[in-house]
Amino acid sequence: MPELLMVRGDITRRPVDAVVNAANSSLLGGGGVDGAIHRAAGPDLLHACRLLHGCKTGSAKATPGFRLPAKWIFHTVGPVWRGGNNGEPELLASCYRSCLDLAREHGAKSIAFPAISTGIYGYPKDQAAELAINTCRENAADIERVEFVCFDADTAEMYERLLVRG
Repeated sequence: MPELLMVRGDITRRPVDAVVNAANSSLLGGGGVDGAIHRAAGPDLLHACRLLHGCKTGSAKATPGFRLPAKWIFHTVGPVWRGGNNGEPELLASCYRSCLDLAREHGAKSIAFPAISTGIYGYPKDQAAELAINTCRENAADIERVEFVCFDADTAEMYERLLVRG
């Protein structure tokens, strides 16, 4: 069973093997955490992402971490919230599972996740947090540490509460 932690702060500064990027399907950068990761990793990331030719919702692809402390960046495309009856929970769980699969493939023992799909994609934060924690508990047996990196106080409090509740 991995150590599951809530960390408040900047995901681009986490000393982990892999950082997860909540990307759009082009993988060519955007706003929020995606833009922050692209800025922090430097221009080589954009070149590497161009070579990946995009990514489907629920999937993930890997690039080197470039200027990040992390060795790897796992780019995943979360679902846009459309009310919850259009496969969003399954797609969001697939994002987490796909990143954990990449972690195994790349020998990553620690991974930092943002709150995937909860920004401009509109996924309700409480539902997304519960799904993220449960999916990682069920699928990360061989990962030593899973961090849920929260940028704002409300999200951090929600993750902390859910992790304590266990």
